[in-house]
Amino acid sequence: MKHPDNEHDSNRPEAEISGFGSNPGAEVVDLGKARSARTEPGDRVTNPGALSDEPGDPAARPLVDGPDLKGPGYLGRLMGARRRAIVPAWLKSTAELKTAAAWVAGHYGHMVGFHAFRSPVYATRLALQSPRGAAKFIGGTMRWVADKEGEPVRLAMVQKEDAATYLKLSRQRDGRVRLRTLVLILASVIGLGAALALYVLAPAWLMAVSVSAVVLALGYAGEAPDAPVIHRAVELAKVQKLTSDIVLRALAALSISQINQAIAKGRDGFVFTAPITRDGPGWRAEGDLPYGVTVSDVMDRRDRLASGLRRPLGCVWPEAVPDEHTGRLVLWVGDQDMSKAQQPVWPLAKAGSVDLFKPTAFGTDQRGRWVEMSLMYIAGIVGAIPRMGKTFLLRLLLLIAALDPRAELHTYDLKGTGDLDPVGDKCSHRHQAGEDDENIDYAIKDMRALREELRRRAKVIRSLPRDICPESKVTSELASKKSLGLHPIVIGVDECQVWFEHPKYGGEFEEICTDLVKRGPATGMTLLLATQRPDSKSLPTGISANASTRFCMKVMGQIENDMVLGTGSYKRGIRATMFAWGDKGIHYFVGEGNDARIVRSVYVDAPAAETIANRARRLREDAGTLSGHALGESPVSETATAYDLLADILAVVPAEEPKVWSETVVARLAELRPEIYSGWEPEQLAYTLKPHGIPTGQVWGKTDEGKGANRRGIERTKVTTAVAERDGKRDAG
Repeated sequence: MKHPDNEHDSNRPEAEISGFGSNPGAEVVDLGKARSARTEPGDRVTNPGALSDEPGDPAARPLVDGPDLKGPGYLGRLMGARRRAIVPAWLKSTAELKTAAAWVAGHYGHMVGFHAFRSPVYATRLALQSPRGAAKFIGGTMRWVADKEGEPVRLAMVQKEDAATYLKLSRQRDGRVRLRTLVLILASVIGLGAALALYVLAPAWLMAVSVSAVVLALGYAGEAPDAPVIHRAVELAKVQKLTSDIVLRALAALSISQINQAIAKGRDGFVFTAPITRDGPGWRAEGDLPYGVTVSDVMDRRDRLASGLRRPLGCVWPEAVPDEHTGRLVLWVGDQDMSKAQQPVWPLAKAGSVDLFKPTAFGTDQRGRWVEMSLMYIAGIVGAIPRMGKTFLLRLLLLIAALDPRAELHTYDLKGTGDLDPVGDKCSHRHQAGEDDENIDYAIKDMRALREELRRRAKVIRSLPRDICPESKVTSELASKKSLGLHPIVIGVDECQVWFEHPKYGGEFEEICTDLVKRGPATGMTLLLATQRPDSKSLPTGISANASTRFCMKVMGQIENDMVLGTGSYKRGIRATMFAWGDKGIHYFVGEGNDARIVRSVYVDAPAAETIANRARRLREDAGTLSGHALGESPVSETATAYDLLADILAVVPAEEPKVWSETVVARLAELRPEIYSGWEPEQLAYTLKPHGIPTGQVWGKTDEGKGANRRGIERTKVTTAVAERDGKRDAG
């Protein structure tokens, strides 16, 4: 609305208004400010739908933020603050402290040894240079006595014809020369006297030491600047310090529009939330990216980021902060390429044994710190494209398992190159290399036996008293009791897609492995699967979705990334696609209750693997746990475990019964093969038939009392169809 004063002002004559300004005693008033001051708060908006400072003003600020509210108080900010550790993490870890101390001791030990070995050469060169050093010493002394350092000033006064200053400087020079000549004479007398006394009175060894010291000192004085006698024992890498300007320059080179727009408007394209600090063998920078930019956007341009930082690709590791928003970036820039930096010596390389129920070091992170994991209570997946170190990592994990003499190993090298032979031939209870029919038959029989072992262990655990097994899972103490038979079992399969894609046993392999992944960890059974083709066929979703531990080296796309690391990992910025071809053995590790970490696994080549496997075999021989393939024993005749579920169902369900209850089927199967099917439940039958594509449904039948009832059951025709498709015999059934 209009204020009355406003109407009055607008109706006044122009002459009156102009005359008002001409009055010497008048004051010029800003009408806009005056109107704002006179306008009541309730009169600021005439239209409830027009939220603005001044009605009708297009430049007005929309009033959508509400009144200014104060944020949390000082105490609230303190409660939400993050406290940095007083003691660094590496200082808390005994292993890391020992590693750092060993590196420091090795560094200075190398320096001492280097120079000690070359000390005769140093002494000879210094002795040869001593005449030049003596000449330089005598010449320098004479120049000092003659006050040669003041001669340029005196010559300058001569050129300026400043006689008074020159005479003053000359008198000063004469006084200095007299004093220094006296000092030289006294020093010569004392020095010659001391030398004569040393020659007459001192023993021969002291005389030799004194002369040698003088000669070496003169030799050092005669050293040429471009030909040093002593060289560096260690050439330290010169790495540029990471600064805020360098980080901002690198981020600006990524061609991310939001960053470039922020810089163009005079704002920073990256807001640092903590000082840039040293973090292990590298620098750590943390901050917020512009609105709308995520850490994933930066990780996708890791090669450009490395170019902007002028560092090798293996030195640059952008990471997300799990507990923060997706725009919080942690940039770690190492001094050396992670794939080329020398790793600390693996503690198990030369000696030691393992308790699989306790964490064991298997690799290092970017900062060179050990990363540990335990092989119990997990199921693991290793995925990568070929030639990235997948098989070496699987072999490393199996070697760790072999160093626990209680562990029973089942190793399968379906690639057939013999990469797992060092641990398989020396320590494994069951081992095969290849994908021929006999290898597959061997493997399926072993997996069937392991499934029965899984069921036996579940019954044993259920029967134990609560005070002995309070958490209903195998512990290290229970595993050590041979009478219970709950020792660790570790199954390692390289190129597991060969199993799951097998035309005859693929469904059964999938069913058994899924069961081991789900129920095996609690019973002390660990399944480790490695594949170079991580998709839904080579790595069934029932397995990939339930594996608790994942190792993902370089993969080519989002689907493969999420198959190994878990659904949504790619969108959260956990991207194994950013690894370079040279990053062999470097992978994302998800497990041990932590967020994804970048780890470089320990490199153990074939000869080293043989050495470790031999040590593991000796541990097993001493413990009396060597068995099966490692002893040269062939599998016992497995007529009890070699069975065909579908054929057995057709044997117990005649053609006259097109539909039959599941409880009837399992009862008849238990009569047919009690050692296999005893204890089966209808739910277990349904679960086992699912991979074969045989569903269970409602079936009408009669009870023993003759009453009709609807219960879960199967159709015989579905079984015959599955057998026909599997065996290629359409006339079956």
